[in-house]
Amino acid sequence: MSEATAPAFSLELSEDVRDVRDWAHGFAADVIRPAAAEWDEREETPWPIIQEAAKIGLYSLDFFANQWLEPTGLGIPVAFEELYWGDPGIALAITGTGLAAVSVASNGTQEQLFEWVPQMFGTPDDVKLGAFCSSEPDAGSDVSAIRTRAVYDQAKDEWVINGVKTWATNGGIADVHVVVASVEPELGSRGQASFIIPPNTPGLSQGQKFAKHGIRASHTAEVVLDDVRVPGSCLLGGKEKLDERIARAREGRRSKGQAAMKTFEASRPSVGVMAVGCARAAYEYARDYSTQREQFGRPIGDNQGVAFLLADMATRIDAARLLVWRAAWMARNGKDFTHAEGSMSKLYASETATYVTQNCLRILGGNGYTRDYPVERWHRDASIFTIFEGASEIQKLIIGRTITGLPIR
Repeated sequence: MSEATAPAFSLELSEDVRDVRDWAHGFAADVIRPAAAEWDEREETPWPIIQEAAKIGLYSLDFFANQWLEPTGLGIPVAFEELYWGDPGIALAITGTGLAAVSVASNGTQEQLFEWVPQMFGTPDDVKLGAFCSSEPDAGSDVSAIRTRAVYDQAKDEWVINGVKTWATNGGIADVHVVVASVEPELGSRGQASFIIPPNTPGLSQGQKFAKHGIRASHTAEVVLDDVRVPGSCLLGGKEKLDERIARAREGRRSKGQAAMKTFEASRPSVGVMAVGCARAAYEYARDYSTQREQFGRPIGDNQGVAFLLADMATRIDAARLLVWRAAWMARNGKDFTHAEGSMSKLYASETATYVTQNCLRILGGNGYTRDYPVERWHRDASIFTIFEGASEIQKLIIGRTITGLPIR
């Protein structure tokens, strides 16, 4: 390729992405962060803040679609970093619907995308939520162990779904649920499919709501499915596509992926940048604190022990962001994660968040351990990023298998 036709490479954000970044940061600084401690204590969905985000267009299908389709792939990462810098719990309440929307976009038809995703967001005057339900009491990291069963009733062209889902963001309070179920249990993960559960479908109910260590403004609960019947059109991708995939699996031919994993793979860079936002919030607070807090007649940041910690934090945060940006750019431009770049970004960013928040708490000393300072809350919030949507150990397993080609267990 000649120099004249070679695409330019740049880490400079476009004007549109910078504008969205500044807009999201303003909302995070003015609306989210001042309310963070209150909603963390209440452990309730921050409906007033979601509604405020909807009124200005920040919580809307248009916003998510425009950022998802942004040409460089950096629209979502840049916006999410600012929202999670504001507060991870409230930010997840605002962005949690996105995982259900990604599931439909990854596994569904264009008709399903147009029909169901708008119903997940609603309107500024009538806000709705979506929920993605994959994990189960005995199937977290091991998605092949999913027991929720979907049986096709050919006479009525309906699917009958039974099972219990757990750890579902917006579970039970969402208007539209996307549920991963087993169609052919003997095929493990290759015999699974995703189903839309429309609003007010009989048989779907909320089970236990979890009292969590962190991200407490985000609703997390069990979802119980008791003889839930949905039309055949609610099978994401359609029955013909499912039958072809099942046939390939039975013949031992390579599958083109399965429902839960396709959703998680598409969302990993977004989860990584959530961790980056949380880490950056704690780092900036500790950095500023270190220039103001004095001990032995000088700012504590004047001590090498503190300065070196801050240097490590700043470096790791930038490295995590760059890994996320690379994965997001690759995904947007249709490049395969041949070295598990999506898992790399999620792994490193989530571990960075726990490292940074832990050391920020140490820099603040006793103050950092109290709820009078936000670092304590960020430290609790950061823990989830190494656990949900693929724990760090699972990400390492994926990376190891990808780079060696071996069936590592």
